[in-house]
Amino acid sequence: MHHQDRDNAYQYKSGMTRRESLKWLGLLAAGSAVTLTSACSKALDVTAASSKGHWPDLDLKPITAPGYGTDPNLVIPPQSPWPLTLSAAQLTLVAVLADWIVPREGSIPSASELEVPAVIDEWVSAPYEGQQRDRITILNALAWIDDEAQLRFKARFAALNRAQQQAIIDDIAYYSDKTPEQFKRIGKAFLRFKDLVLGAFFCSPQGCKDIGYLGNVPIGGDYPGPSAQAKAHLDKVLDELGLSTYAYQD
Repeated sequence: MHHQDRDNAYQYKSGMTRRESLKWLGLLAAGSAVTLTSACSKALDVTAASSKGHWPDLDLKPITAPGYGTDPNLVIPPQSPWPLTLSAAQLTLVAVLADWIVPREGSIPSASELEVPAVIDEWVSAPYEGQQRDRITILNALAWIDDEAQLRFKARFAALNRAQQQAIIDDIAYYSDKTPEQFKRIGKAFLRFKDLVLGAFFCSPQGCKDIGYLGNVPIGGDYPGPSAQAKAHLDKVLDELGLSTYAYQD
């Protein structure tokens, strides 16, 4: 839903179980540049961004809980060995921001209605190298947004009305070479946040429906095989990788 003219009484509360959020974590990792292992993981680096403007630089202690190892079973995950770490205020802010990124449209629910904030909480609480870099990025971004709301409007972002929220969102949500220097660092951080929100949203059945994904649907009769367009794309990729000679050998 659109969160118009919020007051301080609003608070996001997740209706998702840990088992569900851990499954979404695995799906999000599968489609992200960040895996659930300590090696070969990548995340957006915001340290090289402009130092102009304010930046919170929170002193965040690393999460030391054990993970699931290098080959986790998140289809039927065991009880989570790590605690969730976002505060109620942070979760609420994530919900408000997520609904700016994915608002309700007709029958398609908003990000918060699909419990995306709970998945983000699971992501930044996971004790893996990539997720922990994202944790630093996201938590500093959340703090920046509340600081900016206080500087401009003397209230936390979640308590602002819609026009006030949009004034801040418009400055940070469209990161490019033309972004003003004082918004470059938060712009890069918000870009990573947006990627995670969209990734989590499209991991859900409703999100897949929204983009017309028809995977895991039984086909009546014989399998027709890939389309000519799909075959042409595959041939192009194989050729670029130098594997065309080996692709169709028995």
